[in-house]
Parts: sequence; C-alpha cells; structure tokens
Amino acid sequence: MIPAIVLAAGSGRRMGGPKALLVIEGETLLHRTVRTAISAGCNPVIAVVGDWDPGPLDSSAILVHNRGAAEGMASSIRAGILALPPASEAALILAVDQPAVNADLLGQLLALAAKDPDRPAACAYGESLGIPAVLPRRLFKDLLELRGDCGAKSILLRENTASLSFPEGALDLDTPEDLDRIRC
Repeated sequence: MIPAIVLAAGSGRRMGGPKALLVIEGETLLHRTVRTAISAGCNPVIAVVGDWDPGPLDSSAILVHNRGAAEGMASSIRAGILALPPASEAALILAVDQPAVNADLLGQLLALAAKDPDRPAACAYGESLGIPAVLPRRLFKDLLELRGDCGAKSILLRENTASLSFPEGALDLDTPEDLDRIRC
C-alpha cells in the first residue's frame, strides 16, 4: 500500500484561517481529504497540520504538527516524508484545498503509478503537472531538500512523470470567494 501525505499546515492568510478547518457539506477539508485518501486505499495517511488543533481524525491517520509551517509548503512536505514508515516505496502527496479530488481520482493516479513504480505520476491541469502526485522513494531525498514555498512541481517537471488529466485540479481554495463558488 502507498501512504498518503496530506498537506494541511498552511495558515490560510487570504482565507482568514487554516483552510483545513473550512467546512464543506458538514465536514472539514482536512477530514474530507483524510477520508478520501483512506477510501482510495492509502495506508497510512499522514496529516501534516500547523500549530492549531485539527480536532479528532480517523484513528488510522497519523497527525504530524509542523511547527515550521510559516516557511511554506516545503516544510510540510519534509515533515510528511520524515513521518513515512521506513519501508514506504512511494508516497501520494495531496493538499486539502482541492475540492474536486475524490477517491476515484486518487485510485486512478495510484493505478497509473503502479504501472511503473520508479516513475512519478501526477495530475495534469492548468498547462502543468501538480498534486495530487505519487512520488517514488528514489525522489524522497529531493523532496527533503525542498525549501520555502516550493512544492514538488520542479521535481515532477524534470522527471519523466506519467500524467493523469485532471482539469478540475486548477480550482483550489485560496480566498473566501473561492469557497463561495463551490458552496453554491
């Protein structure tokens, strides 16, 4: 099984608070994303959160508090990679702020990654590649070297990454207006 790393430590400055705690259809984005990763078969699911209380999560989830979250996304990726079980051959990385991500999409991405386990697999949207993405163990060192507000995109673009079309991935929640659009 492939573990998942849920990136949820951002402070959500433009949103007015942590995006992970926003509620859609009676569920926080963090709980929804953890549940989605579990439903797709990921084990364990590591939720990397900031310096705030996420509330109770599914008992199979591993909670990691990223005290350095102010640095940016790279610090959360590093925290998630360091929390992986030692035998992990790959990791699925996803964020809480992409409301169109569901278990079917993650299942397709995991199946694509399984075709060539040494090759990353990522979602394609907005003329580029991004998360959700599955990165093999050979790239963990590169992920641990990321700094600042950089995600895995530079790694995905330099590799021969397999891509899964996901145009809805371009919609993420950054502002209250974004949230209003998906609640309507």
